[in-house]
Amino acid sequence: MFTRRHLVAAGLAWPLLRATAAHEDVAALLREGGVIIAFRHALAPGTFDPPGFQPGVCSTQRNLNDEGRAQALRIGEWFKAAGLQPARVRSSPWCRCLDTATLAFGQVEPWAALGSPHGAAETTNDESLDALRRAVAAAPPNRFEAWVTHQFVLSKLVGGGSSSGEGLVLRADAAGAPQVLARMLIPA
Repeated sequence: MFTRRHLVAAGLAWPLLRATAAHEDVAALLREGGVIIAFRHALAPGTFDPPGFQPGVCSTQRNLNDEGRAQALRIGEWFKAAGLQPARVRSSPWCRCLDTATLAFGQVEPWAALGSPHGAAETTNDESLDALRRAVAAAPPNRFEAWVTHQFVLSKLVGGGSSSGEGLVLRADAAGAPQVLARMLIPA
């Protein structure tokens, strides 16, 4: 597990964060509650996992690099500076997502529904998307949850892409469909 201390010891820069107008909007939405902030995992160079990867075995997966670990820590610093604490932190069981969530928020709960849909049966994908939609609709009033997942999951859930480390603030519309209210990106 990498911490801020590890990154500083490795000589990686630790830039101060400045709140932008967009980030202030995100903070206001999170304080209001009833939303989910769903992040694409921090920078993990490459695309897809290598052949023969195994969930739960990090050495077989595409993982965060030093920039990705620093990005995840900066996400956590932003939340700390804003005085925001998620009611719950959930993550895909893939190592790059778990590492992003742990570095940013500390405690994390693996949730299979946030896992990458590639290589799984379409019925599994549909079941996972249904579970995610229900969870967005059930976001806790006056609180928010943080999720860490994959590009493919976010794309299927909201119909659009996201960058590494980007957070999408989601709330269900009247019909229960997840809507993107705001976006937040802490660069790698």
